[in-house]
Amino acid sequence: MSKNKGNPDNLKPFTTDRERPLTEYLHLRVTKEMKEEVKAKDDPPEFCRQAIQEKLDREK
Repeated sequence: MSKNKGNPDNLKPFTTDRERPLTEYLHLRVTKEMKEEVKAKDDPPEFCRQAIQEKLDREK
C-alpha cells in the first residue's frame, strides 16, 4: 500500500502578477562566500534577477 505524502497545494497551477511570467530556470555555480551573501538578502531570487537584468541592460 502506498503512502500519501506531499502537499496537494503544490499541484495547483502557478500564478503570478508579473508583466512577464518567470517560466525558465537558470542554474549556475558560485563560491561559498557569494552564496552566503546572496542568501543573507531579504529576497535572494529577486536580488539575483535584478542583478542579472542590470548587467544585461548595461551591456546594451
